[in-house]
Amino acid sequence: MKGYWWLLRLPVRCGSGSQRYQRSGFSLRKLGFLICTQVLILLFLWKWGSSSLLSRVASAESDFKESLNPLLDTSGLPHFSAISVDHIVPGIIRAVAEQEKGLQQLEHKLQSSNYLPRTWASIVEFLEVLLRPLEYSWSVVTHLENVKDSPQLRHAIEKTQPLILELSSRLQQSLPIYNAFKELSLSNDLDASQQRIIDFTLRNMKQNGVELKGEKRQHFNYINQCLTNLSRAFRNNILDSASEFSILLKEKKSVEELPETTLRFMANAAAMDTKKRPDIENGPWKVTLDQTTYENILMYSSNRSLREMLYKAKIGLAASAKYNNELILNEILKLRQEKAQILDYNNYAELSLSTKMAKTVDKVWNLIDFLHNKTYTVALKELKSLTEFAHTHGHREKLENWDIVYWKQKQMKSLFSIPSEELPLYFPVERVLAGLFKLCLDLFGVTIKPADSVIEVWDPLVKVFYVYNEEDTHIASLFLDLYSRPKEKQSGAWMDGLQSKSALLKEKPVAIIVCNQIPPIGSAPSLMSFDDVETLFHEFGHALQHMLSVVPYAGASGINSIEWDAVEFASQFMSNWIYDRYTISAISGHYQTGEPLPSHMLESLLKAHHFMMAFDLQYQLYLTAIDIALHNSSEPLEVIKKQVSDKYNVVKPIKEDRFPCTFLHVFGSEAYAAGYYSYMWAQVLSEDAFAAFEEVGLENRKELSKIGHRFKDTVLGLGSSKPPLDVFRMFRGREPSPAALLKTYGLIQSTEKEK
Repeated sequence: MKGYWWLLRLPVRCGSGSQRYQRSGFSLRKLGFLICTQVLILLFLWKWGSSSLLSRVASAESDFKESLNPLLDTSGLPHFSAISVDHIVPGIIRAVAEQEKGLQQLEHKLQSSNYLPRTWASIVEFLEVLLRPLEYSWSVVTHLENVKDSPQLRHAIEKTQPLILELSSRLQQSLPIYNAFKELSLSNDLDASQQRIIDFTLRNMKQNGVELKGEKRQHFNYINQCLTNLSRAFRNNILDSASEFSILLKEKKSVEELPETTLRFMANAAAMDTKKRPDIENGPWKVTLDQTTYENILMYSSNRSLREMLYKAKIGLAASAKYNNELILNEILKLRQEKAQILDYNNYAELSLSTKMAKTVDKVWNLIDFLHNKTYTVALKELKSLTEFAHTHGHREKLENWDIVYWKQKQMKSLFSIPSEELPLYFPVERVLAGLFKLCLDLFGVTIKPADSVIEVWDPLVKVFYVYNEEDTHIASLFLDLYSRPKEKQSGAWMDGLQSKSALLKEKPVAIIVCNQIPPIGSAPSLMSFDDVETLFHEFGHALQHMLSVVPYAGASGINSIEWDAVEFASQFMSNWIYDRYTISAISGHYQTGEPLPSHMLESLLKAHHFMMAFDLQYQLYLTAIDIALHNSSEPLEVIKKQVSDKYNVVKPIKEDRFPCTFLHVFGSEAYAAGYYSYMWAQVLSEDAFAAFEEVGLENRKELSKIGHRFKDTVLGLGSSKPPLDVFRMFRGREPSPAALLKTYGLIQSTEKEK
């Protein structure tokens, strides 16, 4: 989520996963050291003010040549192959100095006797031009941190991020700029999009302490600095504790029933350590906690003790004395509460929700309770059915947490005749991409083609595409980084906007989609699980909203400035298409023969769409409830965890479960803090929107194209230029209804309109 107001808020991304920072364990001693260090830094800054920033960078300017630093070249797409770690510190120092100088000049003009008219051009456009170079360069740095991590890169970011944070506070708390925006907000010359941007900016400056004074402002800035350090440590602890775990399997019986793609990946991982040729048939096979290996073993491995070992390792991450995230998250919660109270909110949940569609804690709980009441008894019946199936097929013990996914896969195969281990053979990545691009052409009229080979990438397997509208005009660019690289790339999947649409800067959107599926190995292509396909479609929805924006102002283009509980609207909408039979046919084809997915497998996939969805929903409700409860209650973590678990978890956590020590969405940054409910809130919109397509018949491709173009012109095109609810009404012609969401969970058979 980027835009030229990136320094007025925390930069965030759409999707799952975490950001990588300094590789180190965390302890009470290190926590104290970090906090004390930041106190000294901030005391220094309070005494000397922003001039200290210029003095620190002045010496670097004298021997720095901008033309020699590719990190600062904003004339086109980044020069990834030319950018090295050595460019980061001098480049960011230079960019920070230039921006600070520009801010001082603007403030001087705003405060001088020669009155500067408060116009869109003199304030907003001036800032867009001024802030863009540093935003661009820092976006490249943080992107590389996520996909090309190294100790040297972490060190460079550790040295430069304090400058970014200081400059962020400097801008957020500038009274001359704040007052200029307040005057500008009263202008009659603004269009609706411009007014939204100004209102958003004023609100965010206020929530970032611009109206605070003296010691209260100092303490507020100290809290923000501490929260940044703590979130970084939280992320690092998960990454580093996971990297220390691995098992080398040498016996064939240990990997029985695992899909060929998983065995190949594990054998290759083992061979990388021994420098020997991988042997998929005889091993050894290396097991790690990367998501692909972990999920496949829990789903397919008949080795129950292996499943138990992996499960306990996963749910116990970042909870040891060496990597103690419980200590960190409790401190994060304490500081967030202090931050909220300084801004005159009762708690952090109120602060977070004040910028979202839901607005109040009660509305979030109403959504949670509505879904819980509709699905909990269904989930209990689903668990009972699964337990009976497992017992019938030889499982005599209690069904434990590490058994659920394994027997769920077995039952689904039995009920629907889905050989899930064979599905990846029909979803080679090239076929999936071709079908996805065809869907985008049919629905939205956009063509996606491979870009020029001269475009630089950060890894040889990264692909670049150009996006064209119906007039064959290039409107956006797209990077795809689909494959797992456990040693340098964070887990999860996300979409990031490297560049937003801006008429002023003449810039076109640039989106980056990052996933972590099994890469091509040797002559074998990358074969996607059905979950991989769904993940790609989900992130592609984010990318489409970023790339197809028609808003000319970067501050409201794509998802910039959009209410966060609407940000998953487009992504969850796109996920629905993997259950459209025409789309499945387009994205599937055997990787060796090209044969389409057999009709019986296609029909089975469609029938299994709602299998155990009520059961799965309960865990999402648990995550949502624990997030909002932790930020809306003074009760200790363990008390809240037990209360929420007792109500929402169908299968109770084991004593070794250390969640939320790995709750990256909520504690790895502030993006989803008291906002994890956003997935469900946006799903009400996305399912109702998809129902518009179902109502005309998914086989009626001509009518689907008409509705798709309307969806493109509203939901995908209007960004945050209008409130999300207004955009939904423009597309649907009415208020959103929860009926389609209930249908998604298999609880009703028709949408409200169909009734």
